[in-house]
This record gives sequence, C-alpha cells and structure tokens, in this order.
Amino acid sequence: MTAGLLTFAIALITSLVITLPVRQFAIRVGMVDRPGPRKIHLHPIPLLGGIAIYFAVILALFISRPGQGLSEILAMVAGATLLLLVGTFDDRGLLHHQVKLFLAMPIAGLIVFSAGIHAQIFSTLFRGHFSSAVDAAVTVFWITGITACFSILDYMDGLCAGIAAVSSLFFAILAILNGQVLISAVAASVTGAALGFLRWNFSPAKIFMGDGGAMLLGFLVGTLALGLRVNAAFQKAEWLVPILILGVPIFDMTLVSVSRLRRGLVPFSSPGKDHTGHRLANSGLSTRASVVILYAVGCALGLLAILSTRFNSGQLVTLAAIMLLAFAGAIVLLEHLPYEQQRSRPESLS
Repeated sequence: MTAGLLTFAIALITSLVITLPVRQFAIRVGMVDRPGPRKIHLHPIPLLGGIAIYFAVILALFISRPGQGLSEILAMVAGATLLLLVGTFDDRGLLHHQVKLFLAMPIAGLIVFSAGIHAQIFSTLFRGHFSSAVDAAVTVFWITGITACFSILDYMDGLCAGIAAVSSLFFAILAILNGQVLISAVAASVTGAALGFLRWNFSPAKIFMGDGGAMLLGFLVGTLALGLRVNAAFQKAEWLVPILILGVPIFDMTLVSVSRLRRGLVPFSSPGKDHTGHRLANSGLSTRASVVILYAVGCALGLLAILSTRFNSGQLVTLAAIMLLAFAGAIVLLEHLPYEQQRSRPESLS
C-alpha cells in the first residue's frame, strides 16, 4: 500500500511539473492541433502531452522499484514507447492511420504476450498449443481493441486522461486487494500521471496528449487488465471485471462503430462529432458536464466491478444480462440524441 502511494505521488508530481515545459516545446516545434470542422476547440492547442505522461510513469516505476517483474515492466515500457512514437509520428502527419491499427497495436500486444502478460481464457480450461495460440490471439485483439478505444476517446478536453485515471485507479484497488504488487505499482503510476496531466488538460485545455498519449494510456490500461488476477467468489467472474472497469471506452467505440456502420461509413475512416460526449453536449450539457458524467459512469462501473468479485454464479449471470440490456438501451437512446453527421473520408482514428 505504501509503495503504491509513493509510486502514485511520484507520477503525479512529475506529470504536473513537466507538462508545461513539454507544452512550450510543442509550441516551439510547431506540434499544435489546429481548429477544424470535427474539432471543438477554436484556437490552436499544443500537442505532445503524451510525453509528459510517459516520463511520469517511467520515472515513478524506476524510483519506486516494485521489486519483481522486471521482464514485465520492460515489456510494458517497450510497448508504450512504440505506441508513443507511432502516435506522435501520426500527429505530425507522417504515418497512415492504418499503420497504427494493423501494425503498431498488434506488435505491442505481441510484446506483452512474450513477457507472459496475456489472456488466460482458454489455457485455464484446456491444455496444449492450440489453447495457447488462442490466448495469444485474444491478447493481441484485446490490446489492439483497448488501445484503439482510447485513441478515439481523446475528443473532448480531459476525457481520455480522466477515464484512464479512473480505470487505472480501480485496477490499482483490485490489485492491492489481491496482493499483486507489480500491477498495483503500474496502475498507481498511470493514475498519478494521468491526474497530473489532467490539471492542464481539463476544459479549457492548455495542452492535448495527442494520439501518442492516448495510445500510450490505452495500451497501459489494457495491459493492466490482462495482468490483473482476481480472487472472485465465482472464478469465471474474472473476465467480467476488466470489461466493467473499461466500460466507458468500450461503449463509446461500440456506439460510434454501430452508428457509422448504420450510415454506411467505415468507423475508423470517418471521424466526426458523433461520440458519446458529443451527443451529451449537443443535448444541452456543457463540455465539462458531459465529461464529468462519463467520469461518474466510469466510477460506477468500477465499483460494480469490485462488487462482482463477491457474486455467485447466478448473480453474475443476472449482472451480465442487465449490463447487456443497459448497454444496448444506451446505444439506442444516444442514437436518438442530436449529433453532427459526417461524410466518409480517410483520416486517422477519431
């Protein structure tokens, strides 16, 4: 517990302190996000905030030294470095967005799999090379999917950083409750780094994390989900916990994908103002209120994830059914809220 608080504090202070120098550097090299038809800001905003988050996490882990899992930490650092660089190149307009989705994200998934951080859905039920291969595929799919979720979640001031902080906080709590020192340390560092950055990123934002930062956070929380091991009353509840904790980004991606497919658009090639937060804001809420509501939903789902570890099999089935109905109902409801319908055009994930 003490080590986790130390890691959190180091990451928080580091992120708070170095974000402004990073902002000045971004302005100096011309890395700014300019206003546009699918943007909500009216003035150029510096990018590269992901660099501050990255160094805050690395420094916190280096100083606190969890004492175990060096290979796992190195794998996380390698994957995070890859995605930060690729996302930053994309922010600069030097890469096609498909390089991120179909190359960089799967490679990051393979990196963490090679270090022993992977899904254990089939290998716990069956033995053999086939089950290991399936779990490897699930691992790559999960890392790619969650990283992509966060990549497109960075569309409102403070949203991506805040949801990452909420998610990693609940991963930290569950890791502490289950005696996982390494996962709790990494989760604490991500929570601190995201909250420190949020001080400068909450509306009105003074700096954006850029796609490098969004992908970095998505990769880290996705990896935390794979590494978390929960002692649940009904052991099969373990797979539901990370889905609940990451419910907000998963829902937002699903809503956008369903909505755009219904309109004959390719989800990742047709960016626009049709995300969950956009629809809430268009219904009369302010940008801040829309973001805070999504924070609250994330916290509620995190608490539900903790409670689910105490559910028996019958209660778990009931919970899963209720969540699926709520998920589908929310998509139908939000599809009827006003949003800006965009035309299809090949652009980055958003």
